[in-house]
Order: sequence, then structure tokens, then C-alpha cells
Amino acid sequence: MGCCDTPGLMPIKDALEKMLSSVEPKLTSKSTPLEHATGYVLAEDILSPLFVPPFDNSAMDGYAVRRSDLARNNVLPLAGKSFAGQPFDGEWPEGTCIRIMTGAKIPDQCDAVIMQEDTTVTDEGIQFNKTDVKPGNNIRPTGDDISKGDLVLKKGSRLTPRDIPMIASLGVSHVSVFEKPKVAFFSTGDELRKLGESLEEGQIYDSNRYGLKVLVEKFGCEGIDLGVIPDIPEKLKETFLNAQDLADVVITSGGVSVGEADYTKDILEEIGEIGFWKIAIKPGKPFAFGKLEDAIFCGLPGNPVSAAITNYVFVQPLLAKLSGETEWTAPVSLPAITKSAFKKKTGRTDYQRGVFSVENGQLVVETTGNQSSGAFRSMSLANCFVVLEQDRGRVEVGETVQIELFKSTLY
Repeated sequence: MGCCDTPGLMPIKDALEKMLSSVEPKLTSKSTPLEHATGYVLAEDILSPLFVPPFDNSAMDGYAVRRSDLARNNVLPLAGKSFAGQPFDGEWPEGTCIRIMTGAKIPDQCDAVIMQEDTTVTDEGIQFNKTDVKPGNNIRPTGDDISKGDLVLKKGSRLTPRDIPMIASLGVSHVSVFEKPKVAFFSTGDELRKLGESLEEGQIYDSNRYGLKVLVEKFGCEGIDLGVIPDIPEKLKETFLNAQDLADVVITSGGVSVGEADYTKDILEEIGEIGFWKIAIKPGKPFAFGKLEDAIFCGLPGNPVSAAITNYVFVQPLLAKLSGETEWTAPVSLPAITKSAFKKKTGRTDYQRGVFSVENGQLVVETTGNQSSGAFRSMSLANCFVVLEQDRGRVEVGETVQIELFKSTLY
């Protein structure tokens, strides 16, 4: 045990390593249309079948010239036009120029394009106000972006909205991807009510499933919502058995603490195995990980902030590996100066919610207020986590802390 470890609580790093080492990627692949491929993980490399652009084209609206003509005369009669999709076709007499638009094919013998802002239309032709131009001026050469045979995306890359138009520019209509992991999830607790139902004394609305559904599906998995399950051991066991038949991963919210009505641990010990229980993280200490007979199990705490943070810190890297993603990266971590104090006790790594900004070139951060594990408004207001080390205590104004910028799944 390290000097900063807390008895009975597993450090975050150790928990992640144990989780990731215990699962293997699900590598069943399929072909999917490009327009439906966002969020999937590539099952094979994408090599460019062509040059992009496939021909020399103009980077500007202007005039295609031969520099040798321009050197002899700064006024050139117009010989024709070259538009995008309608290239100049015909003889190009010496001592003339061609009107050309952005993206249009460069005529043969052209070695420069003069932007129209540097010209004047006269009765004699086009007057060029700048005649000293470099070879290739405003010309995008063949393969300027991508060469034929280039590796443009690696197997194991998760496809983003940025990737789709690039793949489309290659003329690729379908891509080979891994099947999305199926994730079944449900909330437990007699106090929970569905949205639209009236609340009686001591009851609250179930919010965790709505957050889980968004996070799971936005991450690129197929979510299976099993609803709210009451604290009845027989019903919970039945739901677990059903969930493992439906999904690769089963996620619960609530029922992983040590209360008299928290039965999840007992049921998991009966029909599966527990990998670990309780992490040195705040909020989210009662996070559980284990295996059912036919699925992986992750037990999130019932408090909404705790559930969101443990899903973000632990479950998403697990799903990344399970889905075959090899390009997964941890959130960006940067130093920032505090503009407000942060309450903290030693013993657990603390994920507090903060708002970062830049002042006079310096990254600064302040608290979003109430840091209770049940106060989700602090998450809604935040744009980063302020990650306070396990052995660190209270942080005063002006101290340096590490912040983690939210990944896209929290936007």
C-alpha cells in the first residue's frame, strides 16, 4: 500500500488497470453505410483509393494565367471560363487569360491563378495589378490533401463527425466497423419514480437512467433501458439474469452501498463475482465492478453526480476497450490557478466541478458551488473537473490545481 492509499479503498489507477485487464474487445464486424457510421469503431484501416483533390484546382475566384504571358503584358484578353464541374475545354491562345472559380480544374499550361481582387476589368481585357507572382500561386495541386494509398484512418479509431466528410471525399460509401457493445442499465430503489408520475412523501424522480442513456449512446454503444427496479431481492435477481442475456455490459445505479436495502452485492456474489468494491474517489466511493455469467457488471452509486463521474472515469474506458477502440485517450489535463477555495480532506482523489477560463493569458478555474454528490446543478454549470490529489487537503485561492477538460461525451 502506498503512502497515500486509504485502507479498504482501491486507488483509481489500480481500479482502472484491473478493469481493463479483465476484458477483451468484442471484435464482431459488419459493413455499414457511411451516413450511419458516426460513433462506430473501424474494423480495418482506411486507405485512400484516390488523390484528394483528384486534379489541380483553383484556391480562389480569379484568373488562370501563364506567367510568361503576364511578364510580357499586364492586360490579357479573356479566352474562356473554367467553373467547378465545367472545366475549360478548347485551345488557349497565347497572351490571354481564363476566368476561373474556386475548385475549378486548372487549365493545361496554367502556372498561376491571380485572385480577382488583384485585377481590373477593362475594355482591352483583364488588367493585372500584380505581375510578380510565384509559380503555383493559388493552385491546389493534385493530392494536396491526401495521396492515393495514404493511411487516412487506423483500425480501432472511433469515427467522429470530423471523419465522415473526409471519408466521403474518397468516394467510400460503406465502412467496416465493429458491432457496438450492448449496455443494459437500470436504477434500483423504492424511492424512485419515473418522470410524469406524482411524488409522494419521501420519493424522488429517477434522473440517473436519463444521464446513463445519453452517456452510453453518445459514447457509441447500444443502450438498453430496463427501467426502475424495486428493492426486492427476487425482482433484482430476475432483472440481472435478463440483463446479462440482452447485453455485454450491465450497469446499475444505486444499491451498491451498505444499507439494509442494498441487495446488489449479495445477488452479484450469488450469480457472478465481485472484482472490487469501493474506490478512493470522491464522489463515487461505492463503485463496484465484477462479472455475471455472461456479462460485465458495473455498479454505480445512486447519487446522481457520483453516478455520472464514475461512469465517466471508469465505465467509458472499459467500453472503449470492449468496442475495439485503440485510439482512446484520457481527458486533457492542464494546470490552472484557483479563483475560489476548494474544500477537501485527504484520503480520496476528489473530482470537483469547476468552470475554467483564460485571464491575461493564464488558465484560471473557480468552483460551481455546491459540491454535494446529490447536487447535479454543479455538473450542469461546469466545463471541467478540478482533480484534487488523494493526499491533498483544502485548496486556497491562488493555488495551482489540475483540471480535466470535459470530453465530448459530456457536451
